[in-house]
Amino acid sequence: MPKTLQIGIIGLDTSHVVAFTEILNSSEHPYHVPGGKVVVAFPGGSVDFELSRSRVSGFTEKLRDQFGVRMVDSPQAVAEECDLVLLESVDGRAHLEQFRQIARFGKPTFIDKPFAVSSSDARQMIDLARKSGVHFMSCSALRYAEGLVQALSDESKGPVIGADFYGPMALEATQPGLFWYGIHTVEMLFATLGKGCTQVTATTNPDHDLIVGVWSDGRMGTVRGNRKGNGTFGGVIHREKGSQFVDVYANPKPYYASLVEQIMKMFKTGNAPLDAAETLEIVRFIEAANTSRATGEKVPLFCPQSGLGAK
Repeated sequence: MPKTLQIGIIGLDTSHVVAFTEILNSSEHPYHVPGGKVVVAFPGGSVDFELSRSRVSGFTEKLRDQFGVRMVDSPQAVAEECDLVLLESVDGRAHLEQFRQIARFGKPTFIDKPFAVSSSDARQMIDLARKSGVHFMSCSALRYAEGLVQALSDESKGPVIGADFYGPMALEATQPGLFWYGIHTVEMLFATLGKGCTQVTATTNPDHDLIVGVWSDGRMGTVRGNRKGNGTFGGVIHREKGSQFVDVYANPKPYYASLVEQIMKMFKTGNAPLDAAETLEIVRFIEAANTSRATGEKVPLFCPQSGLGAK
């Protein structure tokens, strides 16, 4: 029998930790992903972030009491006792320091969104991973929503010439601008158009945001966010011979199950399904969109002369 990979979690302040553990540990789950089991965790939490601080104890109790996950007192202790790491801390500000503590162990690592809340932190994390030989990936589960994956695989209407995605865009002071909820729609846009965005322009008011990105080949993509109560995600992929509506709710398979499948593939093969350069570009896209939200100006993604060149 193949070895069951021992999985460790860092940060028990998001519902993702329960969703992932149920999918991995429970063979009775309808979308169970075999091959790994969550066995150890560090609760963590950010004292200045209410949505982190208030949720740690509840998720810690559930993982410990319902799934028998053993609690330890540091990220290092998690990395020492597992084969692979899920860095789940909901506070993107904490990711660089937590990753710095575990990188030397060389364990494959999934870092939940947002990878980082600045391109400076993102670059440092990528450099750490490279120097330590750590295979990693970071993304929103919406990137692997079955409705999006199926739409992208249907090329009957020709190549993609643009895309528009929408979703809720709540704001959280500790996770600037789009880093909190806008990242989900940004991830869907990049899953569709790929790397190569050169500039971003944002229009914002208290209820809505509209972000327009221009790619180096002339394609344009938009992200529309609302704070008016509509909590659904979706989009339209434009192809040369027609457009496709992306219904992310058309398939009953949870986004999280599809994401866990990709994570386990990375852990088993050592090949991350996402290029680190794309992960960095997503962080920079959001950073540029946040700047444009504040100034109303067109913001370039990468400016080598100012130290913001893609690496």
